[in-house]
Amino acid sequence: MSGNGNAAATAEENSPKMRVIRVGTRKSQLARIQTDSVVATLKALYPGLQFEIIAMSTTGDKILDTALSKIGEKSLFTKELEHALERNERECPYDAVVFHPKFVGKTLETLPEKSVVGTSSLRRAAQLQRKFPHLEFKSIRGNLNTRLRKLDELQEFSAIILAAAGLQRMGWQNRVGQILHPEECMYAVGQGALGVEVRAKDQDILDLVGVLHDPETLLRCIAERAFLRHLEGGCSVPVAVHTAMKDGQLYLTGGVWSLNGAESMQETMQATIHVPAQHEDGPEDDPQLVGITARNIPREAQLAAENLGISLATLLLNKGAKNILDVARQLNDAH
Repeated sequence: MSGNGNAAATAEENSPKMRVIRVGTRKSQLARIQTDSVVATLKALYPGLQFEIIAMSTTGDKILDTALSKIGEKSLFTKELEHALERNERECPYDAVVFHPKFVGKTLETLPEKSVVGTSSLRRAAQLQRKFPHLEFKSIRGNLNTRLRKLDELQEFSAIILAAAGLQRMGWQNRVGQILHPEECMYAVGQGALGVEVRAKDQDILDLVGVLHDPETLLRCIAERAFLRHLEGGCSVPVAVHTAMKDGQLYLTGGVWSLNGAESMQETMQATIHVPAQHEDGPEDDPQLVGITARNIPREAQLAAENLGISLATLLLNKGAKNILDVARQLNDAH
């Protein structure tokens, strides 16, 4: 699984009696923890099945000396795990600040002038530069273990920004010094959600993992992904979101920023969406919306979530967001 939680599942007949489900995952410790948790749940639900976990290196794992935004490849950590995305069990989607031991007890606001904060994300850097202009932000690469080691052992960074969900899944909640709420830093599309990728032709595997869906999480992710896709965003531009479901309303806030955070544009829209029961019947023909297949979620609810994302992106584009994104993309490519 990747940081946002992606794994790949296929099936094969290993013997006449036991069916084997092969699950591909990245080699990082976090990816294995997330994959193991999904497999453990499936084993409990399907005791008659056998699961084989296969670890592999992805493009993003192999290129560690270049900022993610410079590599120019979408799906850096999922390309080798291909096809139909399923999202479930969203944990805290917010970003978290981990401080160097000598700055424990501080916040970003109280860090000394010119303190260096590490992040691999243009989205985080753009928002936080705008919010905390006394700080400097620098790219940091590697898996969670590597980044924490760089923070603790080198004197280069006063703090680093990581996804709170990843730290929680690793059991490192004690390292969290500050949680960044949406008014400080909105999160990445799909952050905090776990996902399983399945080959489109493997209908039985889609049915097997479909029981893992969390309906509210899935609908929030559809809205977020539709927003990003319609904006034509990615790692090379600062785009962020925040979603919430309350009283039958799905609220989606989305924003775009210039690389230095000086320019920004944010809007919020809402839509009435019925959040179904866990196993309510959905579409029979396995339609995909923004790469997500969910047979047990009603088509009407999925379309409403997708339309919300598209509508918000259209609103921002009509107000000039494309210019901000185009400039950010050009500047990032030039650097």
